[in-house]
Amino acid sequence: MGKKVVVKIAELTKAHQISLRELSRRADVRHAALSELSNGKRESINFSHIERIAEALNIKDIREIIDLVEEST
Repeated sequence: MGKKVVVKIAELTKAHQISLRELSRRADVRHAALSELSNGKRESINFSHIERIAEALNIKDIREIIDLVEEST
């Protein structure tokens, strides 16, 4: 069992009461890319996306956006 970095897109949209599409618009990140991150379908994380999400939602702590979790087998 290893560790995996996850992007907490669903938690962010819920906490900020916005849709995925609205987050896409505010952060200038493709909707499909956010959807893939949200569903764990992306193998790599683009740090510029993380930066733009933080900027769009006025987030100061990166832990609000990403988390490190135990990978399930």
